[in-house]
Amino acid sequence: MMVVVNTAARPAIGDGFRLQWEPAQEAHVLLYPEGMVRLSRSAAAILTRCDGEHTIADIVADIERAYAATGLSSDVFAFIELAVERSWVEFRA
Repeated sequence: MMVVVNTAARPAIGDGFRLQWEPAQEAHVLLYPEGMVRLSRSAAAILTRCDGEHTIADIVADIERAYAATGLSSDVFAFIELAVERSWVEFRA
């Protein structure tokens, strides 16, 4: 299934998932009833900003500011598409 990401969309962590820092893993993890996903630093940087309030454009701008980088929108879009396909993220109105 192909997900089309709109920069004005407001992503949030999907129902049934919880994002948290896991000291034992030394990483952010996404918890769900059947298990856990250990997130890479870049995935955590995106998901920690998916609060249902900020748009994808806001998230890209914030990450680019935080990491003093430019041109990250395609990477953020690709990750958000994957996260939506896996139900880690849903869009809020």
